[in-house]
Amino acid sequence: MQVVVTGHHLEVTDALKAHVDAKFTKLARHFDNVTDVHVILAVEKLVQKAEATVQLSGAKLFAEDHQDDMYVAIDNMVDKLDRQIIKHKEKTGSHR
Repeated sequence: MQVVVTGHHLEVTDALKAHVDAKFTKLARHFDNVTDVHVILAVEKLVQKAEATVQLSGAKLFAEDHQDDMYVAIDNMVDKLDRQIIKHKEKTGSHR
């Protein structure tokens, strides 16, 4: 799984990159066909924004979250992606 972290109006520090990498290892536990992850961290006035596009085998998932704290926004975004990946895995596995 390749994780690319970019920042808009924000310098991506080592701590932010390590936090993102740690959170995305959680997604790899649920579904091991995650091929590519692109994370964009942005600051718009006083709002911290985290968004990610995850490329799976057969699907492309997107999630974003806006919070006052960047770490909370990353956590909520990963939770949203986690639910989407579990739903995608159930859909693909439910065929007879």
